[in-house]
Amino acid sequence: MATDHRLSARVLGETRDRWPLMTLYERFEQVVALTLSVVIAVVIVIALVQLLHGIVPLVLGGALDPLDHDVFQALVGAIMTLLIALEFKHSIVRVALRRAGIIQVKTVILIALLALSRKFVILDIVATNAATIAALASATLVLGVVYWLLRERDDRVARSDVVPGGTLGSRPGAAASGPAPPATAK
Repeated sequence: MATDHRLSARVLGETRDRWPLMTLYERFEQVVALTLSVVIAVVIVIALVQLLHGIVPLVLGGALDPLDHDVFQALVGAIMTLLIALEFKHSIVRVALRRAGIIQVKTVILIALLALSRKFVILDIVATNAATIAALASATLVLGVVYWLLRERDDRVARSDVVPGGTLGSRPGAAASGPAPPATAK
């Protein structure tokens, strides 16, 4: 909890320092990002309290059977919902820290993959028709491939920014031109 407090203080401090330099739209973006971050944090805390309120009495009373398929689905589904909300909040905090633009495609795809994974965990395969399962599986596969392609692109760009001296970004146009040609011996 102390880490969250320090992060919040840092975000607010950086925002206060950069506020005079921001355009009107950047200020609007910052206010929206900080407000959303607070709202999502409150929702996460409420969901966590409700999850604990429902599970702790069952655990203490010995009524919780995690080997029961329905119980397992509900428990993991609730936990994954919290993880999805945490990842969503983390992406908004990155925007508030001005480390990323408002839309991070990789983050959106990652959240969608988490949501689809949650759907597969809570899915009742007996009541769900095969076409729905196939559509969900196809969407998961496509999103996975897109995420992998974006990660490969980012890795390639990062490698092209590294020059033999070990410094980053010192070669002009490195990200656009690809890796440096091999050095020739003289």
